[in-house]
Amino acid sequence: MTARDTFDLTIVRTIRAPREKVFDAFIKPDLARKWFGIRGFTITRADIDARVGGRYRMTMQPRNGEPYNVIGEYRELASPERLSFTWKWEGGSMGELPETTVMVTLKEQRADHGIETVVTLLHSGFPTAPVRDGHAVGWNSTLNRLVDATDARGTAASLTLIGSQRSSYVRSVRMAMVEKGLAYTYDPSTPHSEPVTAICPFGRVPAFRDGDFTLYETSAIIRYLDESFDGPSLVAGTTEKRAMMEQWTSLYNSHCYDAMVRRYLLQYIFPKGADGKPDRKTIDGAVPDIEKQLGVFDRAYGDRNVLVGDTLTLPDLLLAPAIFYLGLFPESKALLAKMPNVTRAHAWIAQRESFKTTMPPLG
Repeated sequence: MTARDTFDLTIVRTIRAPREKVFDAFIKPDLARKWFGIRGFTITRADIDARVGGRYRMTMQPRNGEPYNVIGEYRELASPERLSFTWKWEGGSMGELPETTVMVTLKEQRADHGIETVVTLLHSGFPTAPVRDGHAVGWNSTLNRLVDATDARGTAASLTLIGSQRSSYVRSVRMAMVEKGLAYTYDPSTPHSEPVTAICPFGRVPAFRDGDFTLYETSAIIRYLDESFDGPSLVAGTTEKRAMMEQWTSLYNSHCYDAMVRRYLLQYIFPKGADGKPDRKTIDGAVPDIEKQLGVFDRAYGDRNVLVGDTLTLPDLLLAPAIFYLGLFPESKALLAKMPNVTRAHAWIAQRESFKTTMPPLG
C-alpha cells in the first residue's frame, strides 16, 4: 500500500489554555487518565514512557463490554510545540487494523479572553475512508474531554445548551445537567432562531452542542448526558424499570405535552382567542385530558416521589416543569388539588437544587 492509497484525518480544536498545559495532558499519566478516550469511557490503564522511542499503552473501558487497548511508540517530543506517536489497536476486531501515525501540533495565540492553544491533530495511514471516519468520531469526542480537562471552564467549554428559559423541555435538560453536576454554557435563543435551526431543522428547543457534536430532542440529550458523564444515573437500572421509564417518557412526549402545554398552558401564555384572550374552547377541551393524565401519574406515584424505582429518572425531569406551570393557572391548579401523590412528589422535586436553580422568569 502506498501513501496515496491511505486516508488521513485532520481535526483542529482551540482550547483556552497555554500549550504547556495541553502538551502535558498528552504525556503525563495522571492527566491522560482524565481525558483520553471517548465520552463515557474510563481510562483504567495509562502507561506512558514519554521519550523518543518510548512506548505507551492505554486501556479504555466502556460502561458495558470489553475494554479497548491502544499501544504505540513516540516518534517526536518537541515540548511544547509538537509530538507524534504511532497508533495500533491491540486485540479484537480493531486489532486487525494496520499501525497508523498521529501528529499533534500546538500553536499558542492571544485572544480577548487571554492565551489559547490551537490543537491540530493529524492521524495518518487509514486503509479506508470508513475507518478514518470512525476514528473522526472517536477523536472529536476525545478532544472534547481534553478541552474539559485543560480549560478552566471545565465542561462549560464544550457543552452548550440552546433554548428559551421558559421552555419546559429546556428546563428538563438544565435540571439534568445540574443533577449530573455539569457546568455548561447557556444560550437562551428562542425557537426558530439561527442558533437553534443550525442544529434542529424544525427550529425546536432545546438544541445541544458538545464540541462539534450536536443533538436535538430532549430525551436524546438527557440520555447522552447520562451515558457520557459520571454522577447519579438518570436512567433506571433494570430491564423492567427501564421499560417503565420508557413508558412514562413516551406518555409525556406523545400525549401529556400536547394537552398540558400546547393546548392548555400556551393558550394562557400566548393567547390566540378573540380580543387577545385565551381560547376557551381549546382550554376546555384540554382540561379533561389533563385530568385523566394526572390521575394516571397520581396512581403511578403511590407513596413514592419518583415514577420508577427509588431514584430520579428521565420522566421525572420531563414532568416537573410542566407540573410547575400547571400550578399557576386556575383549571389545572384545581385539578392538582385532587392529586395528592402528584402534589407531594412535585413538592419533593421542587426542593432539589436542580429545580430551584433553573426557575424560569415569570410574567
